[in-house]
Amino acid sequence: MKKLQWFMLLGLMVNSFLIAAQPDTGVHATSLSKNIYTIDRSKFFTDEKPVELTIVTDFKKMQTQKVKGVYQNATITLAMPESEGITEDVQLYARGEFRRKNCGMPGIMLNFKNPTSQKLSALKKLKLVCACGSSVYDQQLLLTEYLIYKMYNLITDMSFRVRLAKVNYTDSRSKFKTYTQYAFLIEDIKDLAARNGCKEVKNKVFLTEKTNRSQMTVVAIFEYMIGNTDWAVPNNHNIRLLRPVNDSTAMPYVVPYDFDFSGLVNAPYASPSEELDIKNVTERSYRGFPRTMDEVESVLDIFRNEQPAIMALVNNFDLIQKKDRGILSKYLEEFYAIISNKNMVKETFILGARVQ
Repeated sequence: MKKLQWFMLLGLMVNSFLIAAQPDTGVHATSLSKNIYTIDRSKFFTDEKPVELTIVTDFKKMQTQKVKGVYQNATITLAMPESEGITEDVQLYARGEFRRKNCGMPGIMLNFKNPTSQKLSALKKLKLVCACGSSVYDQQLLLTEYLIYKMYNLITDMSFRVRLAKVNYTDSRSKFKTYTQYAFLIEDIKDLAARNGCKEVKNKVFLTEKTNRSQMTVVAIFEYMIGNTDWAVPNNHNIRLLRPVNDSTAMPYVVPYDFDFSGLVNAPYASPSEELDIKNVTERSYRGFPRTMDEVESVLDIFRNEQPAIMALVNNFDLIQKKDRGILSKYLEEFYAIISNKNMVKETFILGARVQ
C-alpha cells in the first residue's frame, strides 16, 4: 500500500514538473491529458516568438462588405510556439477604409469572444495588421511597421505592444490560392490603458496642446524620427487618448499607432498631405508645437539613451533583408545625427515647431 502511494506521489511530481517546464508563451495547459488551454492575455504580448495563424473565411465577401464593422464567420487555427494548434470558429471583419480599397489584403478585426471559441475567448478582440499585398516586398514593408511599434515600446510604456504572426490565408470558396505571410497582432487599447493605470478617453475632441505636455513631446519627436506626418490629435487620426483612472481632469496622454505612411516604411501608396511643404514621405517634417530647449532636451535624452537598443533591433531583425535593414539604419542614423547637434536641434524642434 505504501509503495502504491509512493508511485502516485512520484507521478504527481513528474506531472507538475512537466507543466512548470513549458515555455511561457501566453498559453498554459491546465490539463495535459485533456489538452485544455487557457490563454494569459497579459503575457501573450510579452513573448517575442511568432505565433502561427491559419484563417479560413470568404475573403472576397470580407473585403467587399460595404457596411463597416459587419462580422462574418471564419475558422482560426492558432499555434503557439512549442504548443499544439487550437482550431475554433470565430468572427472577423475587414478594417481600414483605405486598405479595403487599395490593398489585396486589408487589416482584420478578429473577435475571439464567441460561444464557438471558448479556448481562444481570453484574447477577446484583436486587430491583425496584414501586408497590403502577397509579395515579398509587401511583407518587408509590413515587418518594418512591426519594428516601429517595437521601437516605440523602447521609448515609452504608453505604447501598443505587438506580436508577430505567420499567417496562412485560406479562402473558403477557393477564389485564390492559399498563401503564407507575416502579419502582426496589436494589443487591445483596454489592456494598454490598464497596465498604465489609465482608461481610454472616447468621443471627445482635444486640441494638441490640451493633452499631456511631456508625452505629447515624446509622440511628436518619435513621429519625426520615423518620418510620419499621418496623424492628428483634434480629429483622433491614428492616435488614441488615455487618462489616469484616478484623475478625470488630467490632460490625456496621446498614444500613436498606424505607421505605414511613415518615411521609414516608405510604402508606394503613401504620400504626404498637400498642406505640408514636403514632396515625399521620406522627408521629415516636425509637427510638434513650441517647447523650451530644456523640455526638448529632456525628451531627446530618452531617444539618445535608447539608440543602441533601437539600432540593434533593426540590425538584428533578420526577417528583413540585409539590404533593407541597411536602408532603415541609415534613415534612423540621420535622425540621430540631427539630435546630436545643438544647432540642428534648435532649428528643427524650436524654430521649426508648429505655430498653429
